[in-house]
Amino acid sequence: MAAFEDPKAPPTHRVWVVLLSALVLFYSFSAATRIEISSHQLSRNQRYHSRLSWGHRAVPGTKLMLHAPGWTLFDQLYLLNGTLYIITDQPEHLPDTKFIMSTGLHITNGEENAAALLPTEKELRIITRAEAKSIFGAGANRIEGVTWLANDPDQFLRSHLHFAAELLLGFWRAYAALDPFIPTNGITRLPPPRRLIFPNFEFPGWRDPGMKNPYVLRSATTSVLLEYKSDWADRATFAPNVAFMFDRVLIADRSAAGLGNAFMSNYRTASSAMDLPGSPFWWKPLRENVVRTSGLDDAALKRTSKPVITYISRQGLRLRSLRREDHEKLVQELNTLGEAQGYEVNVVRSEDMTPAEEVRLLGRSTVALGVHGPGLVPLIWMGRMPQSTVLEFFYPQGFSFEYAYTARALGLSYIGFWENSTFAYPDIPRVAYPPGSHGTGIPIDGALVAKIIQERLSSQ
Repeated sequence: MAAFEDPKAPPTHRVWVVLLSALVLFYSFSAATRIEISSHQLSRNQRYHSRLSWGHRAVPGTKLMLHAPGWTLFDQLYLLNGTLYIITDQPEHLPDTKFIMSTGLHITNGEENAAALLPTEKELRIITRAEAKSIFGAGANRIEGVTWLANDPDQFLRSHLHFAAELLLGFWRAYAALDPFIPTNGITRLPPPRRLIFPNFEFPGWRDPGMKNPYVLRSATTSVLLEYKSDWADRATFAPNVAFMFDRVLIADRSAAGLGNAFMSNYRTASSAMDLPGSPFWWKPLRENVVRTSGLDDAALKRTSKPVITYISRQGLRLRSLRREDHEKLVQELNTLGEAQGYEVNVVRSEDMTPAEEVRLLGRSTVALGVHGPGLVPLIWMGRMPQSTVLEFFYPQGFSFEYAYTARALGLSYIGFWENSTFAYPDIPRVAYPPGSHGTGIPIDGALVAKIIQERLSSQ
């Protein structure tokens, strides 16, 4: 039978020890709590200001922090009744507004559409400090922290390629220019964006059928809040003639990027952002967030000591797939190579994997290969290692830059195939879509593919 102490008896030595320990823990916890609160600057004596008031003083000017066509970051950019305002007394130091943003309309071919995309004073105005004083009055409401503003139509963003490998990649590349010394471990001093604004369309204009876009965004920027066209309009509807000031805002604009020289050479909107200063490891912070969310951590990577070859097949799809016999021969050659060399070989279809499974697999793949198509988008999660390689198959004489440019921008080796011949940077062909490019009879020499993979994996 259990023994209990008499509650009326005087405290024993053990009880005093317990009480003293509890007091020590209480005061230790209290001190730690105070230190924690202090470290987060939540002092009762500190005042929080969501309203910026300048009274009789000059209006704080807008600061251009970085710019490449289609990617522009401002501090203290203003918004009034749906129009953005740059406040400066030196407008000659600004880029032409057509390289900053557009009207956000759908993009088509032709001079009429090109003219319709040029920004007007409804989208963006440049005013002096004196003009700002008369327009804004004595203050503005702050929109705190870092904002990403995607001034694109929903025309392209349901595509995982355009959302993940253009918009998100371009946003981060431009933003990472503010921290040009990101080290190999990917630790950055940049705060994550607080919000992502889509001012030209409503929910769910950026969500793809496979839900890869939401998975990637929520993994890459875990706290970001989303705003849409109606939210953008709310600030004008419910607060007419009230100015707002973005602490820091990065504007992405597909049409503006398309006017830059970099885009003209490879047709990738993110390419102009690549001209900004940056660390070789600029992509590491976002990549780490996404691959770790998928469940691929350091322990899992250490368990994968042998090279991993991943063939992303398009067999069974209506567009762009290999000849059946060539696909079968390629799989045979890859399996033979894997057995002979001890490599891990995976033959998968993007359509059969969840977003997390896709990130986990490509995140630990050394070589990724497949026919030109959206199944190659997850190459952006491959690690930047000396042997990391992307192999892309085209119909002979055909080519498009999507994955060649992306692989190169991320520091991955790239080799393109025309059946039994290859090409690589800097000798990349021109964009071409000969008859058969989108068909189901694309030829490939499986033995040559296996030979080149072995050469890549055996190189130092």
